[in-house]
Amino acid sequence: MKTALITGATSGIGKATAIAFADQGIDLILCGRREERLEELKKQLHTKVKVHTLNFDVRQQQDVFSKIDTLPEAFKDIDILINNAGNAHGLDPIELGSVDDWDAMIDINVKGLLYVSKAVIPGMTKRRNGHIINIGSIAGKEVYPNGNVYCASKHAVDAINKGMLIDLNPYGIKVSAINPGLVATEFSEVRFKGDENRAKSVYQGYDPLKAEDIADIIAFVISRPYHVNIADLIVLPTAQANSTIVRKNL
Repeated sequence: MKTALITGATSGIGKATAIAFADQGIDLILCGRREERLEELKKQLHTKVKVHTLNFDVRQQQDVFSKIDTLPEAFKDIDILINNAGNAHGLDPIELGSVDDWDAMIDINVKGLLYVSKAVIPGMTKRRNGHIINIGSIAGKEVYPNGNVYCASKHAVDAINKGMLIDLNPYGIKVSAINPGLVATEFSEVRFKGDENRAKSVYQGYDPLKAEDIADIIAFVISRPYHVNIADLIVLPTAQANSTIVRKNL
């Protein structure tokens, strides 16, 4: 029986991945900021697998380390780490960008990923076994207008993924990056600070990816034989060619 730790498990890709893993019989450590959502998901899945929840914000370094350190013995050996927590804040040209937005994106998307990884990797290196999946973005492969700092944060994730792949190779640990294009989740609501109409418009006129599509891919990636590692994968809806070209039927 394997155990997976998933950050950002309360919605979107993280939640869909938790459900997919439970269907595969993988025990779950669900992490997120919204405790009530964690408990709801635990109730939904606990009849299939063992589930433990950790309520923390990945930006809070000491909280990350202390909460993961409190894991019960049955959950301490983490086989799979899904670094999913991440957000975009604002869509402004660099000269008008909010420093608070910049801090949030760098703290969540980059430093938060590193904090969680730092807490989990020592156990994997000790056992010389494990699989880390970092959820990146097409924004980590190119830069689009007004994407500046968000793109920078996801380029950092891309570089960290490549660095992990090199540094953890001697331990036999798999490292993979999944880089989605447009996925219909709460992502745009956060980016546009609750402006539902603007958020909905991002996904209108075509079929965007669903969180379940990415969860299916993650489930496939972890199911490969040990000698197979899918190191870097870009996933787009058919209507999307890159960050700025999307075929819409409006």
